[in-house]
Formats: sequence, C-alpha cells, structure tokens
Amino acid sequence: MRCPKCGSRDDKVIDSRQSRDSSSIRRRRECLKCKYRFTTYEEIERSDLRVVKRDRTHERFDRRKLAGSIAKAFEKRSTSLLTLEEMVDEIVHELETSGREVPSSLIGAKVLEKLRGIDEVAYLRYASVHQRFEDVDQFVDAIHTLGRRIKPNALQRELFPPDITQGGSASVTARARDIAIKKNHGRV
Repeated sequence: MRCPKCGSRDDKVIDSRQSRDSSSIRRRRECLKCKYRFTTYEEIERSDLRVVKRDRTHERFDRRKLAGSIAKAFEKRSTSLLTLEEMVDEIVHELETSGREVPSSLIGAKVLEKLRGIDEVAYLRYASVHQRFEDVDQFVDAIHTLGRRIKPNALQRELFPPDITQGGSASVTARARDIAIKKNHGRV
C-alpha cells in the first residue's frame, strides 16, 4: 500500500476491524518512513451484475437506482431509512447469489414481495409502475387482492396452531373455524 503523504510503500497494519455491516474490513496503517497513519478498506470483489431490461437490452446493475425507486414508493410514508437500507441489502444479496444476469422483472418481483410485508401503500405505488397499471380498475383489483390477504397480528397468538390442525381431519378443522367465527361475531 502506498502512503498518501510521502508515497512510500513500506507500512504496517496497526489495527484491523470489521465494518458495521460486516461487508468490509477496516485497517489502520502506519507508514514506516514518515509515521503518517491512514485507513484502508478491504472488501470482496463482486462479479459484475447485469440487468436484462424489458426491451432485451443489458445494463449494469445500479444499487442507487434500486434504492431510489424504493424510496420513491416510500415517499411521505412513516418508514425509517434503516428499514429501506435493510430491504435494499437483502434484495441485492439475493440478486448476487442468483447469477450474473438478472431480468428486471425478477428485481421488481423481489421488491414487491418485500414491500407487501412492510407497507401496503408503498406496495401499490411500486406495483403501479412495475406492472404498468393503465386504468383505475387495475388499482382496484390490486387493492382487493391486498384486502383478501390474511394479516397476522404479532401480539396475538395463533388460535389453532398449524401442528394441531395438520394431524386432525378436515371436519375437525372446519368445526374449529366455525367456532372461531361465532366467537368473533362473524369477523375473521
């Protein structure tokens, strides 16, 4: 490593630590000639990920472009930047392990999958662009699809755990569902 102050190639590593996100190693170095201290970072060299667009053209994958499109969907929503960054990190990791060329439709599908679990309004915003909604009916269909989805409440335990109903017969499961509906006064 060349010293940024004097240009000498002789240095020693004083300290090595992993970065906060464990994606790189931070090294503190000291030049043996002028005693100047500087920091270097070591990270994995990733293969060049290419995106295959809808019109069959190829483009280099840009993490900032992905983060920008997701941020646009979250605009004026109460979602933290940390959540957005974690989501982008997960998607990028999944894409990097899937191969060198990734269709843009796969990227969009992964984003929609993550958004659906985090924020339904952001999901609809992103879906309207990704799936190219052309009229209000497509929005209404997407909203109805979201409305039919079962929304688990993390604070409430499962009334009928899956392991109990799997061993029982179909009539026992149906009877348990009917009892649950009566207790909730028709609400599911």
